[in-house]
Amino acid sequence: MKVRGQAQVPADPGFAEVVTLIQAARARAYHAVNTALIDLYWQVGEYISRKLAGAEWGDGVVTQLAAHLANTQPGLRGFTRPNLFRMRQFYEAYRDNEKVAPLVRQCRGPTTSSS
Repeated sequence: MKVRGQAQVPADPGFAEVVTLIQAARARAYHAVNTALIDLYWQVGEYISRKLAGAEWGDGVVTQLAAHLANTQPGLRGFTRPNLFRMRQFYEAYRDNEKVAPLVRQCRGPTTSSS
């Protein structure tokens, strides 16, 4: 390995262990982020579904919600009107599935809940 003008020094064979630790931590981080996103999409879909089913909202309010999120959360991506309806569809498609629904609830862990 050459570092700016220095002679090449062979890497310590033990360095591979550090690389393995980094890769494992990175994989755990990706998994945690994906789990949190699935839970978020489930909760947003549940919220929208509940509002629409209870006749509290019409479809136009989802458009307003998407615009509100775009205006109040600069840089937030993925919460467009079509995606919000996909989140609702995700929730409604799997809410009664005896395998999927409990798995999503497990993603939340003991500190979060839906409401």
